[in-house]
Amino acid sequence: MSDNRVEELEAKVRDLEATVEGLTDELVESKVRLRELENAVDDELGFEKPVNIETDVEDETESVSASAEATKSQEVEDTDDQEAESDIIIA
Repeated sequence: MSDNRVEELEAKVRDLEATVEGLTDELVESKVRLRELENAVDDELGFEKPVNIETDVEDETESVSASAEATKSQEVEDTDDQEAESDIIIA
């Protein structure tokens, strides 16, 4: 019974990781598109462009990826803690 529960939890974790990856990609793409639109509007209004847009996007992507990795490692630690607690047998 506990094997089935572990498999269910692992499947949920995989699904959540895939969802986080997909949402992260969408967020990065949205930020890039937003910056492109802002630049187009700035050009029309005669404002100067930011110095280095590509570097900013790469930095944000790395930051989001690092955050996702930290979340994954915390989930693994939490799962390990829960498994360790469930393995204790009190006589």
